[in-house]
Amino acid sequence: MKLYKKVIIRADRAGVFYGTITHKEGDEVELKDCRRIWYWAGACSISELAVNGTSAPQDCKFSVVVSEITVLGVIEIVPCTERAVESIEAVPVWKKA
Repeated sequence: MKLYKKVIIRADRAGVFYGTITHKEGDEVELKDCRRIWYWAGACSISELAVNGTSAPQDCKFSVVVSEITVLGVIEIVPCTERAVESIEAVPVWKKA
């Protein structure tokens, strides 16, 4: 996996995240400028989300950006295309009103 690439990762117990991968060791991944993907719409899987982005950004629930995070138990890492990056980064922040 190339470092400093935008990726979507899925962790065994922590969920799905989007960010820039800065370090990977075993099943531990460090991301910068990370968002938790709590719910997505407009893509049938995280694979499609990483390739095409979302066609329904208004229905997605992506968290605020966290400057850095370490995620343990990573079981999937999917590199994002430029198209997906533009789409994901355009999704409004989902937060408590």
